Amino acid sequence: MTQQQESQSPFDPAGMFKDFRDAGMDAWAKTMVQLVNTEAYAEATGAMLNAWLTGSGPFRQTVESSLSHVLSNLNLPTRDEITQLAQRLTHIEMRLDDIDAKIDDALRASPRTARSITPPAKKKK
Repeated sequence: MTQQQESQSPFDPAGMFKDFRDAGMDAWAKTMVQLVNTEAYAEATGAMLNAWLTGSGPFRQTVESSLSHVLSNLNLPTRDEITQLAQRLTHIEMRLDDIDAKIDDALRASPRTARSITPPAKKKK
């Protein structure tokens, strides 16, 4: 007997039901672990997942096209438009960084040019 069973009264009907429940849960847990660890279960799960993905593809495309139509009617950007804008801004930022680096290189190469480009320092009063 387990420690819990030893501490229970033999006349406690709730304790007996708890023991039956625990034994049933243990049996189901062992059975399910054995079932889930089989190759047949993995194949069946994979087949159901493939069927679901195949069936949901057209539905997803319909929802996306409807949503993009609604967003365009509301003059709101779609996800693709925001992604394209982010890419364009990234390219602009990279070009600005390149230009900044070239200006820095030119200033280091010619100190005389640097003096003519650099604004004069403000005088303190």
